[in-house]
Amino acid sequence: MMKDHSHYMAMALSEAEKAGQKWEVPIGCVIVAETGEVISAAHNMTVSYKDPTAHAEILALRKAAEIMGNYRLPGCTLYATIEPCIMCMGAIVHARLSRVVFGAYDEKWGGAGSLYNLADDSRLNHRLQVVPGVDAEACRLQIQGFFRQIRMEKKRKAASSPNNSNSLT
Repeated sequence: MMKDHSHYMAMALSEAEKAGQKWEVPIGCVIVAETGEVISAAHNMTVSYKDPTAHAEILALRKAAEIMGNYRLPGCTLYATIEPCIMCMGAIVHARLSRVVFGAYDEKWGGAGSLYNLADDSRLNHRLQVVPGVDAEACRLQIQGFFRQIRMEKKRKAASSPNNSNSLT
């Protein structure tokens, strides 16, 4: 039985946390069958895998397709902490998912409503429901905190560098 969206988004946020601990952009994804069973979960691994396609959504889709024995996943819902990009939305459309639920919008790369809307493009042969803004604040704060931490780390390294012109010698 399907639980509420926040239940599955909490799982996606947990996946995103795993990514952040590896210094990957903290985006998490969970794919759920229409029965409510979690089929797969993944987080970003682009840096670790040295693979620009290793987004959380793509990795979760690959796992789900393997488990289901089919690249098409009708009736399934994908939960992502951040709006899927156009690459991920293309794969989601190809997989024939029924629904995408995401937390925070991605104004720069979003493919599910903010920049593009591949889920409802009449030129494509499949459309799916999009549910934006589920636990958006928690999702937004998680990714903002990560990038704030990255910036602070860069400043710290620059300040402690022996080549820093501000250092006393």
